[in-house]
Amino acid sequence: MTLEDLSRLQFALTAMFHIMFPAMTVGLSVFLTVVYGMYWKTKKPVFLQMFRFWRRIFGVGFALGVVAGAVLTFEFGLNWGVFARETGPIIGPIIAMEVVTAFFVEAGFIGVLLYGDGRVKERTMFIACLLVAIGTLLSTTWILVANSWMQTPAGFERAPDGTFLPTNWWEIIFNPSFPLRFTHMFLAVLISASVVIAGIAAWYLIKGRSLAFAKRSFSISLGVLAVLLPIQISVGDDVALEVVVEHQLPKFAAIEGHWQTNSSGYYLFIVTDQPNQENAASVEVPLLGSFIGQDLSGQLQTPGVSDVEPDPAEQPPVWMVFWGFRIMFYGSIILFAIAMSSVVLRLRGRLYDSPRFHRVCLWAAPVGILAILGGWVTAETGRQPWVVYGHLRTEDAVSDLAPAHLVFSVIGFIVVYAIMLAAYIGYIVWAVKRGPEHDLPGAETHDDLDDDLEFASVDAGRAPAGKGGDASHAGESPPGDERGDRLGEEGRPS
Repeated sequence: MTLEDLSRLQFALTAMFHIMFPAMTVGLSVFLTVVYGMYWKTKKPVFLQMFRFWRRIFGVGFALGVVAGAVLTFEFGLNWGVFARETGPIIGPIIAMEVVTAFFVEAGFIGVLLYGDGRVKERTMFIACLLVAIGTLLSTTWILVANSWMQTPAGFERAPDGTFLPTNWWEIIFNPSFPLRFTHMFLAVLISASVVIAGIAAWYLIKGRSLAFAKRSFSISLGVLAVLLPIQISVGDDVALEVVVEHQLPKFAAIEGHWQTNSSGYYLFIVTDQPNQENAASVEVPLLGSFIGQDLSGQLQTPGVSDVEPDPAEQPPVWMVFWGFRIMFYGSIILFAIAMSSVVLRLRGRLYDSPRFHRVCLWAAPVGILAILGGWVTAETGRQPWVVYGHLRTEDAVSDLAPAHLVFSVIGFIVVYAIMLAAYIGYIVWAVKRGPEHDLPGAETHDDLDDDLEFASVDAGRAPAGKGGDASHAGESPPGDERGDRLGEEGRPS
């Protein structure tokens, strides 16, 4: 591998590891704000139970995300010194704004969110949650500003030494791709967090444990998915048409996987042979590409990579762009089907009484995060061979380092990130098995839990064991008595 390949691999590993945590924590910060606000307003202990449980997962993910994000900043200077020097007058202030706005807000109130429950007023807790959510949103904003400027650079001029000098900060911040890409990413993190919440809640429903907590979490998360996924699919279509097609046509051609402009079909699967400018194998649906392009006549042909960019050296790596997009697209289809199924089940009154659907939600928990990773692979590899599109080539932006040093650090990063990711997943599994707290003030006598436990309150003549309403939970103890949870862990007597 070349020096450029190693530098790109190391940065890609760090960026992909880092993005998994904002994919969870940004959405969870909004969710925590909502559920704590509902607790503050209604005083229902189930919302406090939800807040305390999801706060644990948020806190650990937030810490790991900060650590991984800090590494990216060092890599700018170490691995990509030419890029840092030439784009510093623009990228530097943007990253500084993230620190000044996002990190200061988060650092000022994250302690209250994590440790203030029961120690400060409920109004103070809610404000702290809200400000942490705003901080995570500001962090997402500035990162998207920087990356979108690299995708569609604007508002600058080049100095004789190659430095990018800002001439219009409004055009830099609101560059052509930023508004739609920011909206797309913000919806994506809300969706990915909701999918994880729904999956974990589904596990509790399958096990018949902590049903008040599980039903509330399941209902809210699936409601968010049902509302946001149709919007997200529409926004994603706008990103493709108004950003990619207008500003990065080779990326669009690589997404579609066609080498010549001679087909209106849509590839579901390809094996690329880029040196020969063809696909070694493919599965195509005729006319579907034209229909997706909103031409119902079937005459609209998809641009071919070789026709859009005849020079192979200027083409993006088609297989990475194609499959990155397919992971994102197929993931969105799966989640859309789950969201619409939840609407049907909710209308039929069976949202909490469908074990098969619950298992689908459980296995789909990581799909939102995988879709985000696929989207970023599409965006970043589709920009190649440019790091600042059309102005600074990737091979010219890399630092002049010893490849052997990079090999050592890449291997070290892989090992460390694998350990950290395994530890985080292990912590989530431990937290889920432990379950939410049950010793909440007032929970023993709160009447609203009767409705929440209707799923479990059945008699032997109405719901046989194994259908989510077995006899072991017919009289599940309210929060404050963990007998019901112990039965759920140790087995279900018939």
